Amino acid sequence: MFIVNDMPAQISSELVALLEKVETATVGHFLHSGFVDRELRAVLPEKRVAGTAVTIRLPHADSTALHYLTKFVRPGDIVVVERCGDTRHACWGGVITHAMKIAGVKAGIVDGPATDFSEIRNVEMPMWCRGPSPITTKILGLEGAINVPVTVGGQVIEPGDAVLADESGVIVLKPSQAKAVAERALGMQEAEIKLLERLRNGEKLPDISGATRLVEEKILRVA
Repeated sequence: MFIVNDMPAQISSELVALLEKVETATVGHFLHSGFVDRELRAVLPEKRVAGTAVTIRLPHADSTALHYLTKFVRPGDIVVVERCGDTRHACWGGVITHAMKIAGVKAGIVDGPATDFSEIRNVEMPMWCRGPSPITTKILGLEGAINVPVTVGGQVIEPGDAVLADESGVIVLKPSQAKAVAERALGMQEAEIKLLERLRNGEKLPDISGATRLVEEKILRVA
């Protein structure tokens, strides 16, 4: 059986542009939830993308629903794929890469392996996955679910969530929270630029961060 729900509302282009200035590692300084398993790694680590989560659940070796989804994806979407624990079959390869790229999809995030990495690189399709596999899914016509809540890398992701991904990992945010998170992270990134300038001017990192005070207040002094 196949479940096919409507495509989610997309997050605004202004929010996408704001998020794409943010490093996921900066968000990791103040948030602990929303991050997918770090074993989902970037095939193109130089890319940072943000967009709207379009979700799909593909059990076992059947990728029929993923092929079907390529009819409906839009510019700005990020396709997030739950693989139901299958780490053997690659559901995303060269043909899917081209179809998604032509449709304007920003990235693919697969909780399992992918294949045809050379084509992914040539087409410059940002992709996060659990590594390569030469064994692929098939068009079996058995089952799948489009735009349903999925679990990817330990995170529950809903259609329409905001996704930010870069070399350090992937984070998923509710659209209502994403602007505040992005603005806080950008403030921290600006502060870091000033901190680096202070280091170049001769100040010591522990003096700036407060580590010097914390350590020297508690040094065990032996007579």
